Amino acid sequence: MPEKIQQTLSAAVLSLLKPLVRVLLRNGIAYGSFAELAKKIYVDVAFDEFAPDKKKQTISRVSALTGLTRKEAKRFHELQNPDTHESEQRYNRAIRVISGWVNDPEFHDAQGQAAELPIEGEKGSFASLTRKYSGDVPTQSMLAVLSIASSIEKTGNRVRLIRQAYVPGDDAAEKLGILGSDTAELIATIDHNLVCDKSASRFQRKVSNSRVSAEALPAFQALSAQKAQALLEELDAWLDRHEVDNNTQDSDQGQYVSLGIYYYENSQDKGDPS
Repeated sequence: MPEKIQQTLSAAVLSLLKPLVRVLLRNGIAYGSFAELAKKIYVDVAFDEFAPDKKKQTISRVSALTGLTRKEAKRFHELQNPDTHESEQRYNRAIRVISGWVNDPEFHDAQGQAAELPIEGEKGSFASLTRKYSGDVPTQSMLAVLSIASSIEKTGNRVRLIRQAYVPGDDAAEKLGILGSDTAELIATIDHNLVCDKSASRFQRKVSNSRVSAEALPAFQALSAQKAQALLEELDAWLDRHEVDNNTQDSDQGQYVSLGIYYYENSQDKGDPS
């Protein structure tokens, strides 16, 4: 690898590790634990993605590729990954319930908006919405998840949608799960764009300015949130219209796709501990 590429990549790694290490230290993950996780990922990626063409990957090749000993490569290859399935499932299913509420006419009012729903009922209820879009998650469990996230408001035996987005409330584990899933998607997109043909590149853009007045930041934060939410709702509706039908033979041919938007300002890198 050319020296300039190595230097640039090293600088990029330092930049992306800084906010990650801040999160790790705040949550009691010391360097030793992080190093073990890094070794595990090196071994997994080497096994899964760097085998010679039409040949089975071996411990010896992984050891040579990663710089780990054969003993370490074997140990980490056999080590199970931490189970994050439950929190990821809850996050994805909550998003699907809100999306169904917003986009499915069965759960709309006369004006075509997300209707206030009775909690129980065979059709047009929050219970039927949950069954349709979250699988086997119990109605009361989904109510609790969306209530904690301040996405819904419950009055008596009825519930209405007050925020067309799902952001985990006080569940620190679920918020940290998003750190893994959403950041991984961004890095995977960057990786794809580094190696793909130009015609196959994926959208990856941002807008930034280093000379914005501090007094203007609250207004920009509000404006960007409003515009971004409107765009995401439009794209969410488009994706909903193009889902495969669960009742057809092609239902297992659905592909996962996402588009993320985030707001950032550099107060943390200037010493903000929060």
